[in-house]
Amino acid sequence: MLALIRHGQTDWNFAGRLQGRTDIPLNAVGRAQARAAASAYAGGYWEAVVSSPLGRARETAEILADAIDLPFTGTYDELIEQEFGEAEGVAVSELSTRWPDRAFPGKEADHEVAARGVRGLHRIALDHDGRHVLAIAHGTFIRQTLSSISGHDARHYPRFDNLSSSVLQFANAEWHVRTVADVPYLEAALAIERRAAEAQQAA
Repeated sequence: MLALIRHGQTDWNFAGRLQGRTDIPLNAVGRAQARAAASAYAGGYWEAVVSSPLGRARETAEILADAIDLPFTGTYDELIEQEFGEAEGVAVSELSTRWPDRAFPGKEADHEVAARGVRGLHRIALDHDGRHVLAIAHGTFIRQTLSSISGHDARHYPRFDNLSSSVLQFANAEWHVRTVADVPYLEAALAIERRAAEAQQAA
C-alpha cells in the first residue's frame, strides 16, 4: 500500500499562485497541518516515509516521520511537481485569461508527468520490499498519476487539499486506486464521471 499525500501549505498556496517546480517552503500553517495530520498515520500500519525532493514536500515528510517515529527513507525525483514554465508564480485566477488552453510556455507534458509518476510508484515499491509507504508529493502530480492508473481524465479530478491522502494498492501486477483525496474510490469515481459529463454538455 502506498499513500500519496499532498504537502502542507506554503505562502504561494495561500496566495493562490501556481508553484510547479518553484521551491517554495512550508509556512507556519503548513507545518501545523503536517503535525495535525500525523496521528492519522500512527498505529503501526505505515512503515516508511518518502517525498519529492522539493523542500515543501520533504519538510512535510520529515515532520510526519518524526511525529510517528517512522524512518524517512529519502526523496524520489519522480515525485516532483509538474513543471509549469512561465506560468509558475502566476495567480491561478489569471491562468485561463493568459493561457486559455493551459499551454504554458515551458510546461512539462501531462502524459510525461503521469508516466514518471507510475515509474516512481514502482521504484518506491521495489525499494521498500512490500512495506506500506507514505509518499509526500504535489497536487497536480498526484492528479496526473491517479488519472493514469484509473483512466479518468485528470481535468475532472477534484482539487487536492494540503495533507489530503490518496491510497493506492499494488495487486495482481498493477496499481489500483483505493481512495482519492480521502474519499473512497468508487464514490470519488462517480463524482469524477459526473464532472466529465457536465463538461461535455457545456462544450
